[in-house]
Amino acid sequence: MSGRKTETRELLLPPEVDWRDATQAIRAGQIRTQEQEHAEVIYPTSSYVFKSAAEAAATFAGDNPGNVYSRYTNPTVRMFEERLAALEGAENCVATASGMAAIVSACMALLKSGDHVVCSRNVFGTTHAVFDKYMKKFGVETTFVPLTDMDGWRAAIKSNTRLLFIETPSNPLNEVADIATLAQLAHANGALLAVDNCFCTPVLQKPLSLGADLVIHSATKYLDGQGRCLGGAVVGNTALTSEVLAFLRSGGFTMSPFNAWVFLKGLETLPIRMKAHCENGMKVAQWLNEQSWVEKVHYCGLPDHPGHELATRQQKGYGGVLSFKVKGGREEAWSFIDNTKWISITANLGDVKSTMTHPATTTHGRLSDDDKALAGISDNLIRLCVGLEDFEDIREDLLAGAAALGA
Repeated sequence: MSGRKTETRELLLPPEVDWRDATQAIRAGQIRTQEQEHAEVIYPTSSYVFKSAAEAAATFAGDNPGNVYSRYTNPTVRMFEERLAALEGAENCVATASGMAAIVSACMALLKSGDHVVCSRNVFGTTHAVFDKYMKKFGVETTFVPLTDMDGWRAAIKSNTRLLFIETPSNPLNEVADIATLAQLAHANGALLAVDNCFCTPVLQKPLSLGADLVIHSATKYLDGQGRCLGGAVVGNTALTSEVLAFLRSGGFTMSPFNAWVFLKGLETLPIRMKAHCENGMKVAQWLNEQSWVEKVHYCGLPDHPGHELATRQQKGYGGVLSFKVKGGREEAWSFIDNTKWISITANLGDVKSTMTHPATTTHGRLSDDDKALAGISDNLIRLCVGLEDFEDIREDLLAGAAALGA
């Protein structure tokens, strides 16, 4: 958006350049000051100076290009936004303080009391809470349906439905939604489709090209890739994202410039990291699928996964997140986790370090027992986010966990 640039900076990506993902991830959106620095600059400022009262008035009114206040615009944050927008093939991007801030901001900006949302039942537990508990307080009703049940999606649509919300692949069962079909359903009923693209990133999946209206990111995950900062983003066309930006200007759910700089560094290695995550994830999933102490592996890269064919069509890879059920219940799952030696026991994902958690008591712990059952979150389910360590080391640590099961 040209209205965000100042005369002291130079946008290095001409509009006509059509780079591929690996180049976009490194070069898109970068701006340089008069100092001609090679690396992106951090602008740790809350406000900006104007040459005159008239210039300040024009800038605040939006008639003059330039920055107003870092709760609204910041040059480092804008670099991250433009780079992520380029990767997603979008007109615009608005960065937020966290992935959940992105979801809340999109809802507050685009929904009103009396509206209806249809949301996948198989979403992150906190996403479920936002729709089921908090948006309800503002008069927005949500119906939850199984992600892959198209008849259920059709039946849930109402005359006041304004948004369909999904994450695909889902957390933690790796279920895969047909983005194009859901986009058609949404648009035929005057609604928007928002896709949480956290697991795939734009390297593996571009929902906007499949008909989605908005893409939601938790930049905290793969976009950073090293578990350093919180951040999120809403990506889409200028009309929709401008509404989100207007809410952020008042609501203040904005990304800090330091975090934006960290995410810019993360994006530079995103394509090669995602390739490596996919390779390691597939090896681990195939190996787990052969173990006698494993009841079930959920990974859309496996041929017997219900969403494998669809994932192969709409994704460029299967990612590094999987889940598996050990034989037994919560006691066995906890024993397995506790008996591993070095895989990080944490709810974060998308890290170069492998991480593991027990969804029923962490990420989805706030769901009722009935909602857990409906979402397929069983007590013996473990989510494993495969990092970039050597596969043999990961396998050996999983075997250490399996020793607690008598394997």
